[in-house]
Amino acid sequence: MTPRRYPDPTPEPDDFDDLYEDADDADLDPDGEDPEALVDDYDRDGLQLDLAERLSLKRVAGMSTQVEDISEVEYRDLQLERVVLISVWTGGSEQDAENAMTELKALAETAGAQVLEGLIQRRKSPDPATYIGRGKVDELREVVVATGADTVICDGELQPAQLRNLEDKVKVKVIDRTALILDIFAQHAKSVEGKTQVELAQLQYLRQRLRGWGGNLSRQAGGRAAGGAGIGGRGPGETKIETDRRRINTRVAILRKRMRDLDATRENKRADRKRNRIPSIAIVGYTNAGKSSLLNRLTDAGVLVEDALFATLDPTTRRHTTPDGRVYTLTDTVGFVRHLPHDLVESFKSTLEESAQANLLLHVVDGSDADPVGQIQAVRTVLNDIDAGDVPEQLVINKTDQASTEALYALRTQFPEAIFVSARTGQGVDQLRAVAESRLPSPEISVDVLIPYERGDLMDKIHKHGQLITLEHTGEGTRVVARVHPELGGELKPFQVTTG
Repeated sequence: MTPRRYPDPTPEPDDFDDLYEDADDADLDPDGEDPEALVDDYDRDGLQLDLAERLSLKRVAGMSTQVEDISEVEYRDLQLERVVLISVWTGGSEQDAENAMTELKALAETAGAQVLEGLIQRRKSPDPATYIGRGKVDELREVVVATGADTVICDGELQPAQLRNLEDKVKVKVIDRTALILDIFAQHAKSVEGKTQVELAQLQYLRQRLRGWGGNLSRQAGGRAAGGAGIGGRGPGETKIETDRRRINTRVAILRKRMRDLDATRENKRADRKRNRIPSIAIVGYTNAGKSSLLNRLTDAGVLVEDALFATLDPTTRRHTTPDGRVYTLTDTVGFVRHLPHDLVESFKSTLEESAQANLLLHVVDGSDADPVGQIQAVRTVLNDIDAGDVPEQLVINKTDQASTEALYALRTQFPEAIFVSARTGQGVDQLRAVAESRLPSPEISVDVLIPYERGDLMDKIHKHGQLITLEHTGEGTRVVARVHPELGGELKPFQVTTG
């Protein structure tokens, strides 16, 4: 079966500059309208200065000079420019295969590549030698030559032998889906923790693919051995691949120690929230489903928002209060994707644990996506992998302003418990906030206490960590009927009102 040619859709125009033009015009408004308020009214995401910084430096196609020594794949930087995509269709419907190719295209564009063409090959299983089969490699080479591509991206995790064989045939760089996702993470990581996690994942991926070719198998020895004679020339020495592996292992050990220190800091913060009985909500979902936009809409957090995959990697936590005064936290987590690389899951384990430790998961789904059900299944697979499958979940269908009426009707039928919102317009957000707050754990003990006015600290604890039912100011103090946790109930016991 010949490979299927996959057309390159025209990207949507970016309206980010228009946002700032509106803000500039507001400076001339005779009514004195605040430009920042205008931007905030536009989509509740703030001025997005981090996004402006990210967009200020883009890769330029055709400027790469890295065109030689294609055999040493593992030692080169990933500099994507003009790419051809290749995928093996092993099961599922034709629509599933095209959706997977569309996602691979989005990943490549997020990494800074210009996608020229995509090929889908129908096979029972990937070829163990060349991934797509020897006969189809020649056709891939013709497409590469015809389009002038300098990179081939495979929608799968390739073995070193497959990478080597493909590059020998097509004569350009070949990378797999895992390397592509790692490159995106490396571009978007900003915090010390994020950069450490990404580097650790990259080294673990690289360590499994080290191989020696030609001169790389030569032995390393000291003394006069380099001249071929003298003491020290005897013995096996150390191959270059062994030296590289040892250096990677040393660096991995350093990064893991650094991660343990960062994990200890994160665990201290979690312990503080648990000690104060602060409930937590984690926003999880597929990448680019609108998690950061939803957090901004709920809390005015000002988190970076971009129409790209894995735009934000670092988790952001914000405090919020219920109408009755209870404090809880909302955390935006890293997005998931189909076949998320195992090395990334391991490296980001401490970050993903925010989801496993939460009291409620807001599972955000892109309602305008071609396969929202597939997104839900992929996210739930990752949640099970990180032991968060048993955490209570509230399904949230986002981007209702972009989804078709037929798609929304199908989702309402299949997921009647879901809440439909639009983080951009604010539709349904109030309902989501009310439902999420109602599903937070409630204090267990009912109390009826009379608190002296000088014990304002106890009143503060009731407001923050309890559920206030009634409050009455009297001559002796404040009469409070509330529900509180057992620890706070013990502190309030001396002020219990006795009825007789």
